[in-house]
Amino acid sequence: MSKQVQEVETIFCHETGDDYLVVVERDGQRLFRAKLGLSETSAGPRPAKFRLKQGSSEEPRQPDEFVELARRAKRIRISEQTSPAGRRELREMLAGYQLEDKAKAVRTCRYCASAGRYSPITTETAVKDDEDWICRDCARQELERQLTYSGSGQVTGAAKERLEELMLEVQDLDRIVNLLKGQLDPDLTKFDTISATTDEVDPVRVDSLNLHPGLQNLLEDRFETLLPVQSLAVENGLFEGDDQMVVSATATGKTLVGEMAGIDRVLNGKGKMLFLVPLVALANQKYEDFQDEYGHLVDVSIRVGASRISDNGNQFDPSADVIVGTYEGIDHALRTGKDMGDIGTVVIDEVHTLKEEERGHRLDGLISRLKYTCEQRAARAKGEPRNERSGSEATREQRASRRDDYGGAQWVYLSATVGNPEQLAGALESKLIEFEERPVPIERHVTFADGQEKMRIENKLVKREFDTESSKGYRGQTIIFTNSRRRCHEISRKLEYSSAPYHAGLDYGRRKTVERQFGNQDLAAVVTTAALAAGVDFPASQVVFDSLAMGIEWLSVQEFEQMLGRAGRPDYHDEGKVYVLVEPDCAYHNSMEMTEDEVAFKLLKGDMESVMTHYDEDAAVEETLANVTVAGKAAKALNDRMLGDVPTKHAIGKLLQYDFIDGFEPTPLGRVVTEHFLDPGEAFTLLDGIRKDAHPYDLIADLELRDEEL
Repeated sequence: MSKQVQEVETIFCHETGDDYLVVVERDGQRLFRAKLGLSETSAGPRPAKFRLKQGSSEEPRQPDEFVELARRAKRIRISEQTSPAGRRELREMLAGYQLEDKAKAVRTCRYCASAGRYSPITTETAVKDDEDWICRDCARQELERQLTYSGSGQVTGAAKERLEELMLEVQDLDRIVNLLKGQLDPDLTKFDTISATTDEVDPVRVDSLNLHPGLQNLLEDRFETLLPVQSLAVENGLFEGDDQMVVSATATGKTLVGEMAGIDRVLNGKGKMLFLVPLVALANQKYEDFQDEYGHLVDVSIRVGASRISDNGNQFDPSADVIVGTYEGIDHALRTGKDMGDIGTVVIDEVHTLKEEERGHRLDGLISRLKYTCEQRAARAKGEPRNERSGSEATREQRASRRDDYGGAQWVYLSATVGNPEQLAGALESKLIEFEERPVPIERHVTFADGQEKMRIENKLVKREFDTESSKGYRGQTIIFTNSRRRCHEISRKLEYSSAPYHAGLDYGRRKTVERQFGNQDLAAVVTTAALAAGVDFPASQVVFDSLAMGIEWLSVQEFEQMLGRAGRPDYHDEGKVYVLVEPDCAYHNSMEMTEDEVAFKLLKGDMESVMTHYDEDAAVEETLANVTVAGKAAKALNDRMLGDVPTKHAIGKLLQYDFIDGFEPTPLGRVVTEHFLDPGEAFTLLDGIRKDAHPYDLIADLELRDEEL
């Protein structure tokens, strides 16, 4: 031990029963551990035994060797966890050898001390557990042990990192463990706050608008001035007929931009208005809203499917002044050759749907087909040849001129969430009206819980929110988003306060009842799937994510932002609250690559995705067939003006191969495929099997294999 004695830097002493654990270090590295025993002599306490510890064995050494070590050491540290009597005994022993000046009591990690490690800590660097302060490394290990003990041993990855980050931030292990037991400690669950922001925009007075008297009087009865995003749209040519893409947060009033432009043009004889939305539930609500607000001025109809609104029986009237429709409902009318008359305004709500894998290409195709139809009607009104300067062959200026000269359509695109607004507005040949405002602040919270614990937390959140009243006199209400209709009903049944499920599987009457009850504050919560995310208007103060999936697909940043944007309304609430309930290491289907905790922080920290339309072979074939059906030989021009890159020649080749077209006309088979929105590839696989007398089971197997190959 002589060489080691020469190089000793620190001796650390920690009481263990009747003896003391001695740790000898140099340059922060442990040289060895030993056990020191003291005995009382006439001269005071003196070393009586000294044993080197090697694993579980001990090697006896002369007690004087400890004294020699202490003389060679630069410093001697005594753990504060040592009892007062023990500290006094050690100091008296060191004083007997004139070594007391080297000794100092320090706070150390008790776990490290017990394991024979010298680990000095301070209240700034340590973490408190139920007994004392411990070092960060031991706190991490203890947290992991607690997770395993509590049955949450699968907490890894992003969830574990978040819990460790919180533990080091608040320096309290017990608070983190309690968080996993469902205690909603707001200081720990809070992830961030999205501040309320208001851009400086000079408001436009409603009495200065000079609209049709019917609309002018209606607006003046409701408002003195327009909201900022509405004022921006007016100042940038809304009533001069300019096409616009309006990007602004939920509840900032962008929907009225489209309504004002469309209703004014209807009343001034400049063609009807189409207001298009992605979902039937949203179309139903907008139809009711238009009836209530403008029904005394205009005729309103709805188109959500082949002919009727579900469960209400209202016949679609193509001659109505205002037609509210789903994308597919209006596209079906185009594909089947229905004449909707002169169209003066087209409002595309939720235009970010263009990026969706399943529906984006259909909206892209619909916009192209509808623009073509409007332009052809305008051209015929002036007596131009039917296909002259159609589609992408006409410049933007030519199309604008045609609209001004003979009543072509004005286009207004609306969205709360677009990652590439300038690029998308340019592709849609529209002016960008972007207003970055959050009317009320939103607090975003994250907590971890398994499926059963989530239900208990949701109950607590719903009750707490409904029992709170805003300064504007409204009780707090909650929207809970989950991933399936079955789960909607399960959660709603178990909530103790009044609630209801709300999803596309409910009939029209039931959905309207839920909307009315929520609006009257008769419900503390609604539990829903994606239907509400697209904009059905529930004035909720709180949004709770029971799941971060829709079906078996994780939410995108865009969908997540759209959904959390439902929390907090300026006329009702002082702030919005969002709670993300995360089940660590959870996935809802084996095809999902990430876990829910990983997805949670990706969404919370993520940048908004760009809105781009992508085409695989089936999408290209489907849209090309629809364009041929609507435009014949002009189909290529329609393909060229679409946002996505459509391989037209390849698509035409496939349509000929499938016998879906004859030249530039759809065959009867092709017409059936496009009118029913069938996947062309699947339709061909079925048809080919039927022609070969394949057994139905074999047909299903062929379709399944085809999907796997794709």
